[in-house]
Amino acid sequence: MPRMSTLQYRTAGESHGQALIALIEGMPAGVPLDVDAMNREMTRRQGGYGRGGRQKIEKDAVNLLSGVRRNTCIGSDIAIPVAYTDCRIDEAPIVNRPRPGHADLAGSLKWLTTDCRETLERASARETAARVAAGALARNLLTPFGIRCVGFVSRIGPVEANVPANLTPDDLIAARDANEVYTPDADAVKPMIASIRKAKEDKDTVGGFVEVRVFNCPPGLGSCVRYQDKLDGKLMQAVGSIQAFKGVEIGMGFGVGKVPGSQVHDEIDFDVSLLDTPCLGFTRRTNNAGGLEGGMTNGQPVVVRAVMKPISTLLKGLDSVNLETKKAERSDYERSDVSAVPAASVVAENVVAFEIARAFLEKFAGDTLTEVKAAYDFYLIAARQLGLESRGK
Repeated sequence: MPRMSTLQYRTAGESHGQALIALIEGMPAGVPLDVDAMNREMTRRQGGYGRGGRQKIEKDAVNLLSGVRRNTCIGSDIAIPVAYTDCRIDEAPIVNRPRPGHADLAGSLKWLTTDCRETLERASARETAARVAAGALARNLLTPFGIRCVGFVSRIGPVEANVPANLTPDDLIAARDANEVYTPDADAVKPMIASIRKAKEDKDTVGGFVEVRVFNCPPGLGSCVRYQDKLDGKLMQAVGSIQAFKGVEIGMGFGVGKVPGSQVHDEIDFDVSLLDTPCLGFTRRTNNAGGLEGGMTNGQPVVVRAVMKPISTLLKGLDSVNLETKKAERSDYERSDVSAVPAASVVAENVVAFEIARAFLEKFAGDTLTEVKAAYDFYLIAARQLGLESRGK
């Protein structure tokens, strides 16, 4: 029988309903919450160059409805509603002309309706506000252990950013937050904005790539025992399920199929001066594996990249079919963005954070933060002793 995860969440809500809701189960008691930091993530998701008019109407913020006392988790389920201003699901017009690339047609056929509204309300990327809320909450568990997740944009349309692998979390965040496209590469900012502006002028949309780097993960998160427990698989599922994402890779990703093994696998060294760091002294000359081997973290930064397709709602529309008449017509238009790649990088960052927190609790389980810390500290002590006994030390 499958094991229940220690930490998990569900979301509910529609694009123009009363609210989105994130329900998080399994947070240990005693975890202090930085609500301001959580709300910064919510605000970042609403920002970024290329967003549409909906973001000017809504002001997303977390409302800790349960499971929290005095901004500290108490061990019970945590409900976070994100209330809407634009609540008009019952008055929203019928949509009979499905948008190519959206869930409209597939959902209408699945639920036997000619009104795509029934599908698009839930399929909308508006749902990601609840996912960001859940991820922002989970990050509070990682903070006491120095684990940091940083997401950013690495490409928009034809413009690719140059983001060195050796940048620190603080350097990445400072550079990323200095511009509207959320990229750490200052030289790529203006060309990226120009690419989005050109798409808007053409009544088109543009996609791109995002990347998430996770720093200071200890080795051994995830498992090779059951395929369901492999952390790389969980990360790919979480990121790949974000609306409009079409591909996910870990580390070197698809590039590993183009070169021989000697140029892929990360050779191992040992530096005793790093024994007290999360890598336990084991270093790599490269990080092509993206911090994951055999479904487990190996002490190096976890690196996840993903690609987001251009948004399927185009101002100029695309050829489609009216589901009522079966006649050829242009697709319907729903208020939308020209590009949501910057916002998508925030979503990716926070769903990755949740999966890292989930894997962390699966290894260092406890009903309270005190117990989790004790399990973590014991593991590090035991790991640092490996080999010493056999050498008579």
